[in-house]
Amino acid sequence: MKHIVSELQLKNGARGLLIHVPGAQVMSSRVHFRAGTRYVRDKSIEETAHIMEHMAFGANARFRDAAEFDGEFTKNGAYFNATTADYSMVYMTDCADFEWDRILDLQQLSITKPRFIEEELKAEAGNVRNELNGYLNNHMWVLWSKMAQVLGEDVLTWQERIKTINSVSLGDIREHYRRTHTLENMRFVIAGNIKGREHKLTDMLESWDLPTGERLSVPVDELHRAEPLLIRRKEATNFTFGWSMVVPRRMSDAEIDAMQFADHILNGTFRSRIFGGARKKGLAYGMWSSANAQEHSSMWDFGTELDPENAEELFSLISKEVKAVTHGEITDEEVEAARQYALGRHQMGAQTAGQINRWYADRYFFDGRINDYDSRPGEIEAVTRDRIVETAREFIASDCWILGGIGNIDKAFVDRLYSKLTPLFER
Repeated sequence: MKHIVSELQLKNGARGLLIHVPGAQVMSSRVHFRAGTRYVRDKSIEETAHIMEHMAFGANARFRDAAEFDGEFTKNGAYFNATTADYSMVYMTDCADFEWDRILDLQQLSITKPRFIEEELKAEAGNVRNELNGYLNNHMWVLWSKMAQVLGEDVLTWQERIKTINSVSLGDIREHYRRTHTLENMRFVIAGNIKGREHKLTDMLESWDLPTGERLSVPVDELHRAEPLLIRRKEATNFTFGWSMVVPRRMSDAEIDAMQFADHILNGTFRSRIFGGARKKGLAYGMWSSANAQEHSSMWDFGTELDPENAEELFSLISKEVKAVTHGEITDEEVEAARQYALGRHQMGAQTAGQINRWYADRYFFDGRINDYDSRPGEIEAVTRDRIVETAREFIASDCWILGGIGNIDKAFVDRLYSKLTPLFER
């Protein structure tokens, strides 16, 4: 969909994007604060941010509880939600165009005038406990939280986070809110039929009653190579693994684009080298890999679950194909196939106001950059075979990595898989 992006620097200190999508019948908004779990005052109350997010649409200056607020907010079909991650807390809404101002007013109310009452704290603490207990049934989530910790990230596992829930008080909730929910720490993206409404939108956003503050910085972790990790689960019928490699710097957009090409070549489709090869041999139902850049480091991750009997053969295939990529054994046809796939995905990713919002918000909330949708095809066209090889090699050369597994297996099993990867890092 055609759209026009403009950045709005408010007098009150907040910043954001207004995205005009001509003819859009939906208005989509996202409001972001650096207020995730890494910004909680103390590890002993780490679930403070998460519980606060659950309380975000509860009692406020106009509504006595969450049920009353929900009834008013959703009466015309509008949607609201909020999410908490390590660094971010994001409030999101989607609504019909005819009620955009009513919904934005309610969103403002919920974010700027929460009451944070004891009754809702007890209820949402229970709901958060139920949510996290559910994550314990997801072996991939359990494994990756522990891998991150062992690799050196200053985080708790899901089990450890659950233990902090009872320690969170109403005072902790209010303290975290006051420290993180400031105008300078706020970013927003609003997408929809904006034209002719710019002044009203600006006036409404300028009226948000939040204190001044600062844009919180992203913490720095000291990451390191780790020994193979095993989490024993007797009830697990499959073996789940994760392999993460780290470069201790933030890679450029061009480098991450190159790694996305590598991911497509290795695991993108049934024709890919690892996933496609594994499916053809019946080794694994799925296989994924992904690369991303964070503020102070970049990751290249692999993982799946499979029958333990197939693991050694799959790891031989993984080692063989990753080595081939780092040795430059990539064909022009593979690079072009990855390019065409990326171009198609880009064009498909802007079909609704909500999709457009997310595409800009993900990057803007990260570092304030406004992606240029029209220049994206040129960036994809610029990816070369040499850049793919060079960037993949840096992940190997950094020699900062971890292999983790979870299942009904023993440590020697994981050690054997680890030994299939170690030759990749030998100089």
